[in-house]
Amino acid sequence: MSVEPRRPVHPVPYGELVPVTVHFDDLDALGMLHNARYPLLVERAWTAYWHDRGYGFDGDWAAAGDMCNVIKEVQVSYERPLTRPGHYAAHLWIERLGRTGLTYGFRLCSADGTETYARGHRVLVRVDPQALRPTPWSDRARATAAELLRPQEAAEADAA
Repeated sequence: MSVEPRRPVHPVPYGELVPVTVHFDDLDALGMLHNARYPLLVERAWTAYWHDRGYGFDGDWAAAGDMCNVIKEVQVSYERPLTRPGHYAAHLWIERLGRTGLTYGFRLCSADGTETYARGHRVLVRVDPQALRPTPWSDRARATAAELLRPQEAAEADAA
């Protein structure tokens, strides 16, 4: 697992900016970030975010707790091409926190958060490692996730 280096990032009105790095070999034949790399960079940012808060996975699903989850849905909208390797950020937040599922929102953006290259969401469901059926998030995970909940007024402004 590759963890991005920590650098100071600019504040955002909600959520958190997590640094990500685009490498030359992430670009496609047209010199743009390959479409499959956007969700990969966001996944790495989420992994770093949760890892920094004491969550991880060492190969034992029974001991993974809240990290034993599956992706139900991913949606990405590509806003503009990203054409250069370098330092960028993933703006991360939580749209909805349910009993067994949660919806992450994200933007892949410039390091300061001012330019957006792609945005989207991902729905996760926590599962029991033996039954592979939905199971509730722990109180600890709910408290950690609640720190990133997007305010309702921000969601309404973006929808307008």
